[in-house]
Amino acid sequence: MCVCENLTIAIPALNEEKNIAGCLQAIGGNFARQVVIIDSGSTDNTRAIAAGFGAKVIDFSWNGKFPKKRNWFLQHHRPLTQWVLFLDADEYLTDDFKKELCEAIKHDDKAGYWLNYTIYFMGKPLRGGYPLRKLALFKVGAGTYERIDEDQWSKLDMEIHEHPVIDGKVGLIRSKIDHRDFQGIAHYVNKHNEYSDWEARRYFKIIEQKKNNAGWTWKQKLKYRLMRSPLMSIIYFAGSYIFMGGFLDGSRGLAFSILKTSYFTQIYCKIKENELK
Repeated sequence: MCVCENLTIAIPALNEEKNIAGCLQAIGGNFARQVVIIDSGSTDNTRAIAAGFGAKVIDFSWNGKFPKKRNWFLQHHRPLTQWVLFLDADEYLTDDFKKELCEAIKHDDKAGYWLNYTIYFMGKPLRGGYPLRKLALFKVGAGTYERIDEDQWSKLDMEIHEHPVIDGKVGLIRSKIDHRDFQGIAHYVNKHNEYSDWEARRYFKIIEQKKNNAGWTWKQKLKYRLMRSPLMSIIYFAGSYIFMGGFLDGSRGLAFSILKTSYFTQIYCKIKENELK
């Protein structure tokens, strides 16, 4: 098994006792130089389980403003390693991913890497649809998550939609992290209702601040250009279900695409509702 002496793994957590043991076990005791749990006041056994695996636990309390959890960690507990990987408690590293990561960070021509994840829906992984990718591995000091001044208008204490802004070339690790999200449809719907609130409010923040989008990916630029149009949800459905193979998952693929289409429709409706106010 490979060992990454130049890697710190940071795991934001809140009441994750169902996931944290499996997540840490999948990492392995010697894979990274340090594993850090950034805890938001867990009231279950998250902290004790993490400590039992030898992870360092640090406390985070959000005041409703910038910085949120990940940026706060980078600012106040800067890793001593060259690389940092941000991992959620329900994300499990696979052997193939760990091997590819170890090889990737040996090369000094990249400042960060996009990572691939499995998507579980109704208890099974999806074969088709848009891939889930996050820029969650990068060199310490090469960038931070984009700054969005919320001023307490959301309850999300961690960067969910904020992307890292990286100074340097960014690569791709193709082997997938196993994202074991098994919290059910009700949780999925409730969280995406929160996310659509955030996206609508952020849209108006961008307009208000005339935010420079130079660091955005082309997907981000396209998304915010289409956000005020109901066509966005239609375009997503066509892309996910038809062109990206969502139909390969049968009725589950159709249901997933419909729910995601509804999410983008919510964003559009909330933007229009706020404009009318």
